[in-house]
Amino acid sequence: MGRAIRTAADASASQEAHAERTCASCGRRMPSSASPDAKWCSAACRKHGVDATDRTLEQRIDELLAARARTSSICPSEVARSLEPDDWRPLMEPARRAARRMVARGEVEITQHGSVVDPSTAKGPIRIRRPR
Repeated sequence: MGRAIRTAADASASQEAHAERTCASCGRRMPSSASPDAKWCSAACRKHGVDATDRTLEQRIDELLAARARTSSICPSEVARSLEPDDWRPLMEPARRAARRMVARGEVEITQHGSVVDPSTAKGPIRIRRPR
């Protein structure tokens, strides 16, 4: 008849289960309504998954950042152009997705106007850099 008592440990365990979980495909923050074991944020991400192009883009981001000074940043268009010099525009969103996945792993930061931004909500031009 009584309510279950929720302890501080229960609350923190629940919070940790939902804290900063990201979609395996697009790298955006998972919605709070998603189950704790959900891997994808949407049906579209589930369908797309992570393919060889996505892994190649992540590798290219690492290579381009390694070739520059530690304080430098790169644009996702540079990553796309390095793979497809003539037809790079279709790779822009996949390059941004690759950067978001790398942010979730703590490998890079996404900035706008020199300030680190939340990759899940960033709109417009972004830059990718190593964490400082």
